[in-house]
Order: sequence, then C-alpha cells, then structure tokens
Amino acid sequence: MEPTSTLPRTVVPGPHARATPATTPLTAPPRAATGATGGRDRLARAWRGSQDDPAWARPALLGLLAATALLYLWGLGASGWANSFYSAAAQAGSASWKAFFFGSSDAASSITVDKTPLALWPMALSIRIFGLSSWSILVPQALMGVATVGLLHRLVRRTTGSAAAGLLAGTVMALTPVAVLMFRFNNPDALLVLLLVGSAMATLRAIEETRVPTGHAVRWVALGGALVGAAFLAKMLQAFLVLPALGLAYLLFAQTSWGRKLGHLAIAFGAMVLAGGWWVAIVELWPASSRPYIGGSQDNSILELTLGYNGLGRLNGDETGSVGGGNGWGTTGLLRLFDSEIGGQIAWLLPAALVLGAAALWFARRQRRVGAALVLWGTWLVVTALTFSFMAGIFHAYYTVALAPAVAVLVGTGAWVLWERRDSVVASGVLAFTVALTSALAWFLLDRAGDFVPWLKWLVLVLGLAGALAVSVAGHLPRRLAVAAAAVALVAGLAGPAAYAVSTAATPHTGSIPTAGPSTGGGPGGTGGGPGGMRGGTPPGATTGGATGGGAGGLLNGSTSSAEMTALLQTDADGYTWAAAAVGSNNASGYQLASEEPVMAIGGFNGSDPSPTLAQFQQYVADGQVHYFIASSGGMGGGPGGDSSNEIAAWVEASFRATTVGGTTVYDLSGGVQ
Repeated sequence: MEPTSTLPRTVVPGPHARATPATTPLTAPPRAATGATGGRDRLARAWRGSQDDPAWARPALLGLLAATALLYLWGLGASGWANSFYSAAAQAGSASWKAFFFGSSDAASSITVDKTPLALWPMALSIRIFGLSSWSILVPQALMGVATVGLLHRLVRRTTGSAAAGLLAGTVMALTPVAVLMFRFNNPDALLVLLLVGSAMATLRAIEETRVPTGHAVRWVALGGALVGAAFLAKMLQAFLVLPALGLAYLLFAQTSWGRKLGHLAIAFGAMVLAGGWWVAIVELWPASSRPYIGGSQDNSILELTLGYNGLGRLNGDETGSVGGGNGWGTTGLLRLFDSEIGGQIAWLLPAALVLGAAALWFARRQRRVGAALVLWGTWLVVTALTFSFMAGIFHAYYTVALAPAVAVLVGTGAWVLWERRDSVVASGVLAFTVALTSALAWFLLDRAGDFVPWLKWLVLVLGLAGALAVSVAGHLPRRLAVAAAAVALVAGLAGPAAYAVSTAATPHTGSIPTAGPSTGGGPGGTGGGPGGMRGGTPPGATTGGATGGGAGGLLNGSTSSAEMTALLQTDADGYTWAAAAVGSNNASGYQLASEEPVMAIGGFNGSDPSPTLAQFQQYVADGQVHYFIASSGGMGGGPGGDSSNEIAAWVEASFRATTVGGTTVYDLSGGVQ
C-alpha cells in the first residue's frame, strides 16, 4: 500500500476540460487575520493543544495545573513565617548580598543556616521585589509545586504517549499529602524535588537521543547531572540518592557502546560537580575571618557540614551538635514509612507504585522508552525508601516528599501499561489486586485519624472492593463500562490522600517540623504532632493554628516579638551591627522578622555551634556592635546549647541588668559591663 500524501494533488485536465486562464488563481489567497482574530486563534490553539491529542487532553492539563495552584496557594498567608529559621535567612539575604550568597541567618552575617543556600535565593529575591511578607516567602514554593506537577505530566505523557497516564501521574503528585505540605512551606525540599524531577526528565531524554544518529545525548545527560548538582546546593547530600537510578537507567537503555555510555556518565558527573561544587569551593577558599561561621559545623567548615552533620551523620546517627540521638528520630525498619507518624504523609500509594511498576516492567519489556522510565523511577523509589527506612540520624516525616515523584510516575505509567493489556487475565488481575490493596491500606490509614471524616474509610473500602471486582473483568466489558470501572477504582485510590491533602492545605503550618494531614497521635520521636506541626511566630495579620509539637528547649519554634520589643530593637538600630543577640536561630528569628534588623543567632540552629566564642562575643560588646541580649523562653541560654552559648548567657546574666519588655527578658549591652 502506498503511503497517503498530505500534499495537494495535481489535477490533470481531461480532453473535454475547459481551459483556465493562467492568470486566474484556482483558489483565492487566504485573507490576513486581523489582530483580534489572530489573538482568538492563538488562544484557541493554546486551549485545544495539538490536533493529534484528544480534545480533552489540553483542557484537562490546564485544569490540573489550575487546581494544583489553587490547592497550593489558597490561604497561604495563614502560615505566617512558616519555618522562621529559613524565613529569617531569606529576609537577611534580601537586605545584604553577602548574606544572600552565604545563606546567613542575619544581614550582618554572623552565622549561616545549616544548609547550602540555593533554596533561600528565590525567597530572598521575592522579598527584594515584593517586600517582606508570608506571601513573598511562600509563593515561590507553591509555584515550584505547580511546575513539578507540570513536569511530571509531560514526562509521563512523553514516555507513554498517553495524555491520561500523564494526567493520572500529575494528579497523584498534586494530591500527595506531604507534597501539599512542602509546596506550601519554605523548607528546601520544594526546590530539591523540582530539580531532581528535572534531572530525571533530562536523563530519559538523553536515553532517547542515543537512538538518533544526530541526537544530542551528551547535552541532555550533562543537563541531568547539572540539575543534580544544583539540587545539592538546595539540600546537600540528599540530592545524590537519585544517582543510582539515573546511572542504572542510562547504562541499561542508552543505545550506544559501553565505552560511550561510561564517557557520557563521566561528563554528567563532571557537570554535577561543577554545578554543585563551585559554591563549596568559594566558601572553602574564602578567608574565614571575613565570612560568616558555617552553621551546623563544629569547625567552621562547609565540607565538615556536608559529610558530617548533613551527611554520614544522618545515616549512622553520629551527629555532633544534634538535639536528637538514639531513638529520638523514630524506630528504623522496613515498615517505618507506614508508621503512625509517616504513613499518612506518603504511604497511600506506595505499595501500588511498587506492584504496578514491577508488573508494567514485565509487560512493557519490549518497549525501551517505557522500560527506561520504569527502571529509573523504580530504582529512585527503592533506594530512597530504604535509605529513609534505615537512617539512624535526624529524620523527619516531610523528607518523604522525595518519594512522591517516583510514586506518581510509577502509578501513572504502570496503570496505563496494564490497562492497555486488560484483556490479559494477569494484567487485569494485577490491577484488581492493586485497587483492593490500596483501598485496604487507605482504610487502615484513615482509621488512625480517629474522628477525621469517619465515614470516608468505609466509603473508600466499599468503592475499592467494588472497583477491584469491576476492573478484574474490565477487558470483557463495553468501553463505557470499563471506563466507569476505572473511574471507581481511581476515586477509591485517591479519596484518602485527597482528604489529607485538603486538610493539610486548610491548616496553617509553622515551626521546624511540620506534618501533613490530621493528627494521628504520632510525632517525631514520640513528642507528639499534629496538623499544625510546630508553632512559631507569625507576622501581623496572620493566624496561628494547628497543634504545637514542643521541642528541645523551644529551639524548634520561632519566637514571637511583641510590639514593644519590635520598637525597642528598631530604636537606634543603625548604630549597631546587630540590634540584638539570642541563643539559637529560632529564638532570634522572630525578633529579626518583626523588626527587619539583624539579630545574632548565638550557636546557630541548635544553639550548640561554637560561634561566637565567649571571647568573641565580649569583644563585639566592647566594640559596641551588639545592642541587646534577649533571653529565651526557657531561661538564659535555653535548650541544649553548647559550651559557648551557655558561657555567653551566664556572662550576660552576671554582668548586665535584666529588664522586661513586652513580657520578654532583655539585657541592654550598650552601657558596658555593670
């Protein structure tokens, strides 16, 4: 059969055809569209999308992105400063380019946060443009969430060729409770996830390019490596958990020689080192006397911070300066991700992702593009889940947002692969088993939440079992009934996480350890927890809400400045390098955010970093650089503190007279030692 041409056919006139003058056109030239008509046409094309797509595909995608934006932005200002530790650093970066570059906790750059600073930069730039507010701090994270959902949709759509599969993956990502939490919060995890999803997308594109003689595989694989390096600058070594997935997928599925594969990966590694290492190199080479102390380290070294407190210490629990330790971060083991603290954050579709991903890998074993994606995301999920399950150091439930993209892609891709083969008894059986398993797990997770929508768990269970039965025979049903069966199964699988997602979005979250969804009685290290996570200070007009979780000496919660304290700090602030000093970053943060003046965080986040030393602080006071010392709510020094912070607090108490301003104990250091 000859291929059908889309070119206009040449008509050869017959012997009795009437001659047509050569100057007369057969068709009139198209009329130029007016500006209004052209604008409507462009708008219609944007709404309709490609003519090769189903008519509903582009509107459904736009609807998904709009709904995601609404979920992530609605009532965002109620969370106040959210994590005031990072909010204060973002405010400092908006006031000083030096603080911006180093990620300093205050504009005078006494000490940095305990992370690399990339995640702070969008917030700091937003504050520079729009001024300091909850919205200028939190909107960038919400937009990163919308971008992540859009990237996942495009990635799965490209992998499968199915708009429905992409839509399902994007919906799962958008409704994952811990994703809703972190894309409405200002921890580094939002940017980390966005960059890592981009790295996976670039790697899969590189694999595709190896099948084309003139493809640009090296460019794409280098981009993937560079994005991992950028993710390192957002949250340090956690970014590297995806490296086994990216490398394995490329080695197994790139269609080129093994030598070239290894060469390409070496280039990707080099790009990663450059993208993530330039900042580390500058900080290490910068004279320590003219830069801030590296928060979280014990010897003022970014390398020690990277490999110790934020590196191997997270795995083996050997973390100098940590406020936890032992079983303070929960019991490790294979079922850790399903316990009362973490289960409601991420576990809803975790078994489904594993089952569907494994089954789809078998059924799509001859589809290299699909196979590459399944191997990459499956490895991502397994490596990251095992790491989180067994790490003995600092671990919080919200870390599991790094699992959400892998769960979303495996569910979307795996469900599509099996649905396309629903005539197979095995494929339909696996789908039915997955639906039943997911609904049973949802019943279990919802039952933990007690009075939270108590009827929902029964609805999910009934719909799930009915959906599983219908899906098991979907291959023998008329198309409309088969689609209805799939819809029932999807509602059963997504109702639980959707309810938790809405609950999360409706609850303000502040402090250092937020949690998604309603209270289940669990919490970090058994300290309790709730929908609001840890409560901290809020800006004017914002509300506080959710449960307080407590913390070691209150150092996990931002301080709240009274109007009297704020006015005191702002008075004559230009005459001092620091308007005040307080032990611990969160104790300092609320006063800094309220006054927008630098407040020195003695000892960094935990109050345990040896910066400044007693001698250094005494010199600052003697030089007239520090105006006030603010005692913490837990007393002088508060919290665990380190030797330096306890010595400083004791010296201030013995050497200066205390006064109370707006309920806060303050020491005026400007008059010298009493």
